[in-house]
Amino acid sequence: MPIEAELKARVHDPVKVRQALRERAMPEECRYADTYYDSPARPLTSSDRELRVRTVTTARQIRTILTYKAPAIHQPTRSKPETETEAADPKALDTILRALGYEPVISYEKHCTNWSYRTSGRRLLASLVTVPELDGTWLEIETLVDDAADLAGALEVIRAEMFSLGIEEHDLTTELYTEAVARSRAG
Repeated sequence: MPIEAELKARVHDPVKVRQALRERAMPEECRYADTYYDSPARPLTSSDRELRVRTVTTARQIRTILTYKAPAIHQPTRSKPETETEAADPKALDTILRALGYEPVISYEKHCTNWSYRTSGRRLLASLVTVPELDGTWLEIETLVDDAADLAGALEVIRAEMFSLGIEEHDLTTELYTEAVARSRAG
């Protein structure tokens, strides 16, 4: 199962980061509509696993992706093995998951500007993210690795890229959007 090596940080100067990323690649504007599922006893959530349906809307297309994330294998970054597949119909997928005993736990939107490029021999996806329900902007940089032995090297490349974009160590966060949105909705 591929492992998503990822770092996430709060961004204090989104304009500066956006300009720096434009020097690396062409941006793509995306809207992600995410719904996380679990069964009523929350066995996935309690064991640090995730089951997500994501609909990605860009100027060119709309795609729906089913993702399963296993428990984190690197706690400091919460990097997780993940498996994804595209689905043709998000409503049918919702019907199937509900029939299997899963229910939506939380849904929210992310607005992203994505840049895909290579550095230090790795394909990176850098995303400037806003969540309409939350204050602030985040930068996520990720790459996929096939072997846990390669995770540390991938995270080093991502960390160096973060720092080259003006992110500082104290800006890094492992806070999940799901948790932040749930807190925001709770008041």
